[in-house]
Amino acid sequence: MKRTMARVFSLIAVLALWGAAPLYARDPALRIVHTNDLHSHLLGFAPEIDYRPDRTGADRTVGGWARLATAIAREKAASPHPVLVLDGGDFLMGSLFHTISREAAAELRLLKAMGYDAAAFGNHEFDLKPAGVAQMLATARSADGLPALVQANLRFSPGDPRDDALAERFAEGLVKPYIILDRDGLKIGIFGLLGRGAAEMAPFAKPLVFADPVETARRTIDRLRNGEKVDWVVCLSHNGLGRMAGPLDDVALAREAPGIDAIVGGHSHTRMETPLRVGDTVIVQAGANGRWVGVLDLERRNGRIAIRAYRSVPIDARIPADPAIQRRIEAFAGIVDQNVLKAHGLSFRQVIGETAFDLTLKEEESNLGNLMTDALVWMANRHAFDPADPATKVVMAVESNGVIRDDLMKGRTGALAVTDIFRAIPLGLGMDDTMGYPVIAVYLTGAEIKKALEVLTSIYPLKGDPYFLQVSGVRFTYNPKRLIFDRVTDIRIGSTEGGWRPLDTTGRNRALYRVAANLYNATFLKLVGDFTWQILKIVPKDRQGRPVENLADMRIDADPSRPGIQELKQWAGFVAYLRQFPDIDGDGRPDIPETYRGKLGRIVPQPSLHPVDLLAHGSWLTWTVFGAGLVILIGLVLGIRRLIRVARRRG
Repeated sequence: MKRTMARVFSLIAVLALWGAAPLYARDPALRIVHTNDLHSHLLGFAPEIDYRPDRTGADRTVGGWARLATAIAREKAASPHPVLVLDGGDFLMGSLFHTISREAAAELRLLKAMGYDAAAFGNHEFDLKPAGVAQMLATARSADGLPALVQANLRFSPGDPRDDALAERFAEGLVKPYIILDRDGLKIGIFGLLGRGAAEMAPFAKPLVFADPVETARRTIDRLRNGEKVDWVVCLSHNGLGRMAGPLDDVALAREAPGIDAIVGGHSHTRMETPLRVGDTVIVQAGANGRWVGVLDLERRNGRIAIRAYRSVPIDARIPADPAIQRRIEAFAGIVDQNVLKAHGLSFRQVIGETAFDLTLKEEESNLGNLMTDALVWMANRHAFDPADPATKVVMAVESNGVIRDDLMKGRTGALAVTDIFRAIPLGLGMDDTMGYPVIAVYLTGAEIKKALEVLTSIYPLKGDPYFLQVSGVRFTYNPKRLIFDRVTDIRIGSTEGGWRPLDTTGRNRALYRVAANLYNATFLKLVGDFTWQILKIVPKDRQGRPVENLADMRIDADPSRPGIQELKQWAGFVAYLRQFPDIDGDGRPDIPETYRGKLGRIVPQPSLHPVDLLAHGSWLTWTVFGAGLVILIGLVLGIRRLIRVARRRG
C-alpha cells in the first residue's frame, strides 16, 4: 500500500512539474560576442609604443588583441547560454602585421586561437588580390588553423586564371557560403555577405564579382530555414550603415530579406550602444580596430526574437592581456622586422621623430591631412623632379580620408615610432607585389584640377568620409549651396612660403600641372567620370600631354639606377619626410613643425544662397540648369496668366 501511494505521489509530482513547465521555461537563448573591422590592430594604440599589455592600468591605449582575447573569454565563461564569437569582416589591413599576412597569416591564426567561431570577408581582405587571399588561407591551414570563414555572394570568373587559386581554397572548404553550428542542441546557421558599397571599394578583387546581396540572402535564408531546418539564422554582413553603405545598408537588407534573426555588421565602423530592430531582425556593430567588443543576448519569446541585453565593452588598460596571445603577437612583430622592415633600414618600434601635439584626421581640412599631402609633394619631387625641366615639378597632391587610417597621437612621450607611422598610411599592394600603395605623378589641366576638387564638394556629401580629400599645393573655396559638381568657386596654387596665384580653370588654359597621388586615389580620379555622367571626367596625361591608359606606367621610380621600377611606397616616403624635419629641442629626434598644429586655410567652405554666389563663374552645367529652370518658371507664369484671363472671360 505504501509503495502504491508513493508511486501515485510521484506521478502527481511529475504531472505538476510538467504542467508548470510553460510558466517557468524560456525559449532558447543565445549570446553573440562580436567584433568587426579589426584591421590588423594586434597591439593597443595610440601610440602603440605606449601599450603595456603586461600591466593593467599602466597606459591610456585602447584595443589590442591580447586584451580582446581576455574579454572574449570572460564573456563566454559568464554566459549561462550558448555563445557564438563572430567577426563582421575587414580583419586585415591596417598595421605592419598585415604586411606578412600572406606568408604568416597572423590575423587568421590569432582569430582561431582567440576562439572565434566564424568571420566574414570584408573589402580589405581583397587588397591582397585573389591570389594573395588564397596564399593566406593556405598558410593558416598549414600552421595553427583558421576560424570558419563564410562568404555567400562571391562569384568566380571561369577562364580567368587570376582567381583560380582562391577558387581551389573555396572548393577545399576553407571558405563556405554558410556553416551550421550546434550549440547545446540549438542549430545555428551563419552566412556571410559583402555589400554593394563595400564591393565598390575592393578594386583589387578583380576578376571576382559579387552577386546581389539581397537575392543571395533570400536564397540562403530559404536554404537554412527550409532545407537545413536551423533554429537561428545569423548574417555576417560587411555592408555597413548609413551613407558609406549606399542605399542598401544593413537596415535595408533586413527589411528586404526577412528571416534573419541577427545581423552582425561591419564596414561603416559604427559603434552601437543599442541594437537596431528591423522587423524580427536585430542589427549590431562594434566600432572598429578592436576598441570595443559587442555582447548581444537574445532569446525567442512566443516565436519572436527578443533582446535580453546588449553591451559595448571597451577594450582598454583595465583588461589584462592574455599572455599567450601577446607572446604570439610579439613573435609576429619579429617576423615583420626581418621580412619587411630590415630592407628599409627600419625596425618595428624604432622612434624616428616626435610631436608636441596630436595629428588627427577629420571631415574637414586637418593637420594630419596637410602633413600627409605635403609629404606626397616632397617625396615625389625628391625622386622625380628634374631641375633642368621645370615642368616635371609636382605642384599639387591629393589624399582621400579613406586611405588615411589612423591618427598620430602625442601619447605619453611624443615619440613617433615606425609602427605608429605605418598605421596612419598602411593600405595597398603595389605592382611589385609588395605591401603599400606606390606614388604616381600625372599631368592635369586647370579645369581637371577643379573637377578633382569637386569630389570633395559633391561626392563626399553623398558617399561619406572616405571621399573627403586632403590637399597640398592648392587652397580653394567652395559654396556647398551651389549646384552639384560646380561648387568650387576659387582655386589658388602655390605654397605658404612661395605665395599663391589664381588658377585659370577655363578651357582656355591649356597648361599642364603635375599632380601626385597614390595609385588607389589616382585610379579613382580617373574613373570618377564614369559615375558622374562624364561631368567630372578627368584624363591623366604624361609630360607630353598624351592620355595615360595604364596609371601603373606613371609610378615614380625610387631608384632609377636599378633595373625596372623600384616603387616609391607612400608609407616609406612618409617616414622619410618626417625624418628630414629639424631637431628643434636638441634631443636628437626630428620634431613636427608647429605649422601643423592647426589648419592652414587650404579648404574653405563659404555657404551662401545669394544669387550672385550661386551663379558667378558657373560652369555649363550651372547655366544649363539655371536656363532650364528659368524657361520652366516663365512657362508657369505665362500659363497662370492665361488661366486667369480665361477665368475672367468666363466670369
